[in-house]
Amino acid sequence: MIQRLVTLLLTFALAAPAMANETFRVGYVRVMDDAQVMLAQEASLYEKYGLDAELIEFSSGTDLIKGIVGGQLDIGVLGFSNAFTWASRGADLRIVGGAQRGYHALLAREDTGIDDVSDLAGKSLASQKQGSTADIVLKGVTLADAGLSPDDLNIMGVAPSVAVQSLAGGRVDAAFLFEPYSSIAKLQAPVKEIYEIGEVWPFPCMVVITSGETLEQRRDVLWAAMDAQREAIDMLENAPEEAAPYITHYFIKEDVMNSRDQGEISSEEVIARAIATNDFSAKLTEADIERMKELAGIMHEQGILEDADFDVDALLDLTWQEERGL
Repeated sequence: MIQRLVTLLLTFALAAPAMANETFRVGYVRVMDDAQVMLAQEASLYEKYGLDAELIEFSSGTDLIKGIVGGQLDIGVLGFSNAFTWASRGADLRIVGGAQRGYHALLAREDTGIDDVSDLAGKSLASQKQGSTADIVLKGVTLADAGLSPDDLNIMGVAPSVAVQSLAGGRVDAAFLFEPYSSIAKLQAPVKEIYEIGEVWPFPCMVVITSGETLEQRRDVLWAAMDAQREAIDMLENAPEEAAPYITHYFIKEDVMNSRDQGEISSEEVIARAIATNDFSAKLTEADIERMKELAGIMHEQGILEDADFDVDALLDLTWQEERGL
């Protein structure tokens, strides 16, 4: 009888999460690129893997990275360009996994005559903060491929909600938007999509970043968080309609939205559509890493990185995905 009890207790211990109520601080930005963080929290996936996760919101990846560098966060999901910038200044950072491959759409008002990227010359464009990953890609890839320099148009760095309002109000000619703001703009403003970078130049826009100290001292806890986020990514990729109800309130407070030509539409449906446009991936592939190195070169050309031979590989620790067989 005692032996059987011991066997049952051992079986339960092996089946239970490795950690129990481990506190874990996760930084995120309220964009679809960070949906796996929100979903892992709202669907109790962090809890499933033994974590008492605290989500801390930041207005930008630039602000978020400061929380990691300063020790206020264990991990964050944000653009890798922030890690490059801080690592070049001596910060001990590690990129430990993937999150989302760069969906950014160029939307132009239908009355502006803008049909492709080259038509942006002389126009006004709402985008993100200068120096953000989106800003680097916009200037170094999207505009460059169209033969434009940033000086050829008026680029304004604003919050995505402000960009949507500016489009709807005719205060700008175009906007460079991520989800769900791209989907919301299409419902509320007379716009058309002329370009989406993920279709022509996919890159790992968002990655999971931690500090070297956290990786060394809390590896098991970090891996549990990565497992939770991987499960969230599986739901986002394979069942967006199931994922949407968990995270809609992060973006839209009302149950329904009014569109210009479709009448009322469920907010959860809007978010499900936005989820489906994105390419979420917990794994960083060799192609992703090559893109990161290419963007490091672009950052050097833009004067953001001083070192022309910035060592991207030194920031990577892909042990988690190797252990998981990804």
